[in-house]
Amino acid sequence: MSATASARSSASRAANSKPLEMLARGGFIAYGVIHLLFAWLALQVAFGNSSGETDQSGALQAIAQGPGGKFLLVLIAIGMAAMAIWQAFEAAIGESGPQDKQALAERVISGFRAILYGYFTVLTIKTITGAQASQSKSQQSSASNLMSSGGGRFLVGFIGLVVIGVGVGLAVYGLKKKFEKHLNTGQMSPEVHRTVGRLGKAGYTSKGVAYAVAGVLFTVAAVTFDAEKAGGLDSALKALAERSWGPWVLGLIALGIACFGVYCFFQAKYRKV
Repeated sequence: MSATASARSSASRAANSKPLEMLARGGFIAYGVIHLLFAWLALQVAFGNSSGETDQSGALQAIAQGPGGKFLLVLIAIGMAAMAIWQAFEAAIGESGPQDKQALAERVISGFRAILYGYFTVLTIKTITGAQASQSKSQQSSASNLMSSGGGRFLVGFIGLVVIGVGVGLAVYGLKKKFEKHLNTGQMSPEVHRTVGRLGKAGYTSKGVAYAVAGVLFTVAAVTFDAEKAGGLDSALKALAERSWGPWVLGLIALGIACFGVYCFFQAKYRKV
């Protein structure tokens, strides 16, 4: 057996670890809790009752301030880390089945998911240790540093366009119910299948809209040379709330994000891991 095949075989055995699977499924529960709190914060912004951060970092800070918050954050960090490792394995060896172009694309997406879950792991650890974990301020600072360098303004604009693309991609992914291919739908009853389909569709579409708005703000920040506009999801949702029709749209987005949170609970049981 070649060194490459041997390494792939070892990675495959590690990826099929039952403890890793259980931790990853627990990670979906943690991810769901974060999104439910995220939705609650978005609703508070819609009704003008929030001065804190309205994004995932704000949700983590809300958990930290509650009873047993640090302990819950430790569990969330473990779950997020397990999901990052699981997706890293999928990026390295791929899912079972034909290794065609679609499989290669899935591996690339798994790589991005691994980075995302790894980022949430770091963000959670920062919240536990009391370090600065503000997504909005961090993004504004990064955008400001980029725009002060040669060609940085164009890079910030490009990032904005990429984020818009991600938002559109998430919305399409949800509307076409492409997420169902990752679920063990054969284990669901017809009622559960319909419920999960509706939750996933609403959840991914709402997240897509939120990310697209954030991408637009990044692009505007580059055009107007104003780094304060590049504040990510927090700035995007608050910018929506300032429009006359904004609270209604923001309320719908919050409801959709809450649907995604509940969808994550179903993923904990039915996701192909």
